[in-house]
Amino acid sequence: MTVEVDVAIVGAGFAGLGLGIRLKRRAADEGTSESFVILERADDVGGTWRDNVYPGVACDIPSHLYSYSFRTKPDWSHVYPSGAELQEYLRECAREEGLLPHLRFGEPVTDARWLADDERWLVTTPVARYRARVLVSAVGRLSEPRIPAIEGIGGFRGRAMHTAAWDDTLPLADARVGLVGTGASAVQLLPELARRARHVTVFQRSAPYVVPRGDRPYSAAELDELTDAAARHSLREQIFWDAESAFPQRLGVPAAIGELRDRARTHRETQVTDPVLRAALTPDYEIGCKRVLLSDDFYPALQRPNVSLEASALQRMDVSTAVAESGARHEVDVLVFATGFHATRPPFADLVTGRAGIRLADRWSDGMRAYASTVVHGFPNLFVLDGPNASLGHNSAVYMIEAQLEYVLGALDHLRASGDPLEIPLEAEDAYVAVIDAAARDTVWLSGCTSWYVDERSGRLALLWPGYAHTFRERNGTFDPAVYRVPVAS
Repeated sequence: MTVEVDVAIVGAGFAGLGLGIRLKRRAADEGTSESFVILERADDVGGTWRDNVYPGVACDIPSHLYSYSFRTKPDWSHVYPSGAELQEYLRECAREEGLLPHLRFGEPVTDARWLADDERWLVTTPVARYRARVLVSAVGRLSEPRIPAIEGIGGFRGRAMHTAAWDDTLPLADARVGLVGTGASAVQLLPELARRARHVTVFQRSAPYVVPRGDRPYSAAELDELTDAAARHSLREQIFWDAESAFPQRLGVPAAIGELRDRARTHRETQVTDPVLRAALTPDYEIGCKRVLLSDDFYPALQRPNVSLEASALQRMDVSTAVAESGARHEVDVLVFATGFHATRPPFADLVTGRAGIRLADRWSDGMRAYASTVVHGFPNLFVLDGPNASLGHNSAVYMIEAQLEYVLGALDHLRASGDPLEIPLEAEDAYVAVIDAAARDTVWLSGCTSWYVDERSGRLALLWPGYAHTFRERNGTFDPAVYRVPVAS
């Protein structure tokens, strides 16, 4: 079966649902009529907030900013939203905005290729094929779990799982657990894991910087005030500009980065009393090079009697013994990999074939790149959301996604008027990437640490926008047809 649509959106997380909502509202308000489907491999919406259900999962951006500006929520329970609350918010958005008829659950994309003669994308799933004028990748950067290659893991007699595939039925009361990693997921999971498990060994490849989180429930008086849309807008603006004020820290501005470094040091010294443990938890790289983590209970959890820190990476498994790079051996019944995702090398790129038979993964062999962080030379009518240089280390990803949605909607208006495919010229893409690379050169993200923000092959800052969030919207939030040309013949 082949289905004709104007727009095929891949992924039903914040980006995919956000575009669906805007398309539905435009159709109602302006009389536009783009037909669209949202292809989702799972059986529910939510993206990373559907997949990550480990104990303690939450967002490190405040609730009123990590949500759609065009669909604010008055009754967030806490300053920072839990994963479950975000998942329910996205379900509510899909249901109340009329997206359910457009959602195609259980339809992972297995192939997407540009048909030059038809000027259409042919998108294949196990259920159907879709001929779409426009293809939008909304798969995000936290959708494909990354599990390191550990020697001997095949012979491990216990249970191993990634935090993105958490099994809450697993009995932990008598289990010795090895927690691999000390990034954002591990920092959230450890306090809960320590309360449940017999013993937890934390394998730390490198110490993270941790600053206070300061989460709390909203009071009844605050919730009453936030029933007013103007009050919600004002709070959102305040949170946004407070977050923007942190960007000079990522530029390495001495006063700003010193303040952040002191905040992390004070937090560590206040919460960790043992000088030996404190030394092991002291990072050896500049703050901000890796993601700065927010937690009030990670350090206390590490000092529980049933928790031990192994200050080196997991190297190999010897049946039920986890052997660290230090040579230390730890008996474990369960291994939990809090090791992040394939963020800079998204597997979805292997499935997309553009003009002249070029795969997107090959086009990105030196790292992800796109003009306006959204469109790629050689891939007409393809738009990538939350992809190359479209994320932030200091502010809300949803704000960035909304800027990209404005770009896509402007492009759809142009396509409707012109009828010709849109392909960004290579010169325009190259010039944009050169500006990104120049801006990134002196930031803290390229100061020498190993970070998931940086492409492991090329060393380019592939994920983050090296500037303020509002400058991303100013530069990339409006579609400009002047930079495009008619694509060359295939």
